[in-house]
Amino acid sequence: MARKNALGRGLGALIDNDEERDLVHSRMSTGIEIPVAHINTNPFQPRTRFDNDSLEELADSMKQIGIIQPITVRETPDGYYQLITGERRLRAAKIAGINKIPAYIRGADDNDLLEMALVENIQREDLDAIEIAISFQRLIDECNLTQEDLGQRVGKKRATVSNYIRLLKLPAEIQLGIREKKISMGHARAIINIEDPKEQLELFYRIIKHDLSVRKVEAIVRKLTEKKEEPETPDGEKTPLSQSYEELKNHLSEFFKASVDFKRNNKGAGKIVIPFVSDDDLERIIAIFDSLRT
Repeated sequence: MARKNALGRGLGALIDNDEERDLVHSRMSTGIEIPVAHINTNPFQPRTRFDNDSLEELADSMKQIGIIQPITVRETPDGYYQLITGERRLRAAKIAGINKIPAYIRGADDNDLLEMALVENIQREDLDAIEIAISFQRLIDECNLTQEDLGQRVGKKRATVSNYIRLLKLPAEIQLGIREKKISMGHARAIINIEDPKEQLELFYRIIKHDLSVRKVEAIVRKLTEKKEEPETPDGEKTPLSQSYEELKNHLSEFFKASVDFKRNNKGAGKIVIPFVSDDDLERIIAIFDSLRT
């Protein structure tokens, strides 16, 4: 358990005990280098795109001053090595024509390999929002983590993890737009509050065409969602709630410590609204739901 909680905080976090840590640093201090040709890439690498210009710049730097930060690998039964972290450095080394690269040698099974690669990459500033979202989802699905566990691993609030994962529900065109930086994470978070994919796409193209700000998009989304509120009775008044519904509304408001609202039309359809005022408040409400499931 202690090992997993340490992930994502650098070399010291990747090594379980003092003995192994000393061994690795001892090896590095004596100049352990591994032939580039003997290193296979990580099959769990979440990054799918590498900027060629950036790689060329890194390769030029390596030619001038060498490789400052070692990569991390594990040994495989065939005598070769499998990359855990550092694919960008490995690619740049190949471009630079470097035959050997400094490395930390680490023992890891497939589950460790996946988790370390994903967490290490999530911490990178150049990873786009969709790559982060995919990494989050893979950690949840393949490492059997909850959103709360994942938040602890990567140092993010649960609401932040949830916001990233929700991006994967957007149409593919919008996800591609996020990856290509046509719209920001803020734009996407606003768009996802629209339920109809066609309306999502319409707003997406409208953002690009008119270069709309996030605040403007949020205002547009609010208007769209308000128009979709359940219709009122013919005389313009909302259908009053029965005594039993009023009691339930009051009970839920007390339970969630929030002003829960019931919205119903004259046909009996409606919804229950639980408002929140901040990410922390949303976290509190989600925790209540979680407690009901356990």
